[in-house]
Amino acid sequence: MRTLEFKTKIRNNQIQIPISVRSEFKTNNDKNIKVIVLLDESDDNDDFLIRKNETAQFFKGYSESDSIYDDL
Repeated sequence: MRTLEFKTKIRNNQIQIPISVRSEFKTNNDKNIKVIVLLDESDDNDDFLIRKNETAQFFKGYSESDSIYDDL
């Protein structure tokens, strides 16, 4: 099985096939294919890592003596 890899967008619940690979689909008409979709979550992951780092940095300045304020 050959692999085609490309980046595209979903519009109107349809995956847009780039012009550069459309000929592959025309010449392989009626063949079985397997579609794997990987959603790019790098922005979400970056935000999570930034928040995690900020929290860790915040608690570095926290000491046991500060715990007297926790129940206020």
